[in-house]
Amino acid sequence: MSDTNTTSTKYSDTRDVPTPSLACHDPSNPSIPGSPKTTLSSALETGASLSQDFSPVKSICAHLNAFHVYASDPTRFVEANHYCAHLTEDVRQCILYDSPNPGARILGIEYMITPKLYETLPQEEKRYWHTHVFEVKSGMLIMPKPTGLMPQAAWEKAEKAEMEKVVTLYGKIYHLWQVDRGDKLPLGEPQLMTSFTDESQFPVPMEKVLDERDQRFPGADWRAKRESRKDIEVPEMHPDADWTWTKDKQKQ
Repeated sequence: MSDTNTTSTKYSDTRDVPTPSLACHDPSNPSIPGSPKTTLSSALETGASLSQDFSPVKSICAHLNAFHVYASDPTRFVEANHYCAHLTEDVRQCILYDSPNPGARILGIEYMITPKLYETLPQEEKRYWHTHVFEVKSGMLIMPKPTGLMPQAAWEKAEKAEMEKVVTLYGKIYHLWQVDRGDKLPLGEPQLMTSFTDESQFPVPMEKVLDERDQRFPGADWRAKRESRKDIEVPEMHPDADWTWTKDKQKQ
């Protein structure tokens, strides 16, 4: 994402992030302050990558892409690349990045849990969690296809199977780095984020946002995904979830 945006920017994308490279560290991201990596630092980093155990991140098994909304200001939203691992069949944890490229910044984290765990939460806690129904059914949530590893039809089948699981889950997100307002470092308090639950909630046309995103991921077509997911069953979700959007209705 480009940090040429001002504080009034409402939406941020990944068009200005560095292009992929083979390096473990990409020093070319101009939006991050600090001196370029020295040869010694790069050598030490390479040595560590060859000798250390990275078991927690090696358990990451899914890359998902969607958009997160600031719970405190629903006119602001940001694209997020989720790299997720399954702790159990009922708990997932995801590291969130601003792009899928080397040099990407960590935006925050998201936890996902099944309905049976959500039901055990205190009522106040339930309001921090959001649903994924609209993300899935609208075609907004995608699992980007790696280049050349699998035929498109087979990947679409695998993606749909993943969506059938995610549609039932509740998520809790905190972002630490507000890249959409141009912050060059993580500043201020963590921000609770949520998901869109209806196209009308987008402050700009949803079609424009998703079309621009799909152009950066070969094979992605949110309209086709929306059509193919029509038969995914919509689960009954708890009324305390998606509190950003439902709190006014419940006060009436």
